Amino acid sequence: MQFDSVTPIYVQIADDLRRQILAGTLREGDQVMSTTAYATTYRINPATAAKAFAQLIEEGLLEKRRGIGMFVAAGAPAQLREEGRNAYFTDVLAPALEQARALGIGATEIQTFVATQFSGWATPGKE
Repeated sequence: MQFDSVTPIYVQIADDLRRQILAGTLREGDQVMSTTAYATTYRINPATAAKAFAQLIEEGLLEKRRGIGMFVAAGAPAQLREEGRNAYFTDVLAPALEQARALGIGATEIQTFVATQFSGWATPGKE
């Protein structure tokens, strides 16, 4: 993991763990690297890693098992998908459709384009 200089490191760690959960690299019940391991591996302050973990625990994505470590919480992937879907519609799709309207692109043209893009790669069970 390479840290950028703009975003706080704890935010980057939390975002990376969210991506891993969403991608299935980390599954429900999987143990995540300890704060000490993060600090050693990435040469950061253990408190920085702990702050990222605390944020994910607060969000319900990780759970702390006393004396054992941190684990991906049950339902975390579904929670992230739902949050991502909601954000996609409001933050990405709505502004894109507003721009299309301003450019004079009609609903039929958009529907045709979307259908073409989706053909051949529709998610099973989500058509």
